[in-house]
Amino acid sequence: MWIFGAICPAEGKAGGVVMPYCNSEAMSLHLEEISRHVVPGAHAVITLDQAGCHGSAALVGQSNITLMSLPPRCPELNPVESLWQFMRDNWLSNRDFYPTTTSSTTAASPRTASPMSPGASCPSECDSRHIGCDQCVFV
Repeated sequence: MWIFGAICPAEGKAGGVVMPYCNSEAMSLHLEEISRHVVPGAHAVITLDQAGCHGSAALVGQSNITLMSLPPRCPELNPVESLWQFMRDNWLSNRDFYPTTTSSTTAASPRTASPMSPGASCPSECDSRHIGCDQCVFV
């Protein structure tokens, strides 16, 4: 189970998706979801570590998002890393199965961002990409 997330520390906004896989297709869905929430006329800059799905040639970019790669082994430069560490320490460690991870993420969500619910605002193409919309969670 993979959690893709983005935060805006200045605005106090956060969003993410929980996906059953981590690849360029899942990352593209995450960028699409972020793009939908960027204020019209604004442009988002997303900082990324060097995970394979972040720099894949198959990644589908968005016109209102610029991706900025961080140097290797520098998690302290990425604002979302402190959120991931907090969630791992409090809710997500040693979770192996999707329902447990989703429940933990949903429980953590009110304390960290906005509520999550399985399949909420799930893009229509989800059905063709995995078993069903209940396998992804959008914030």
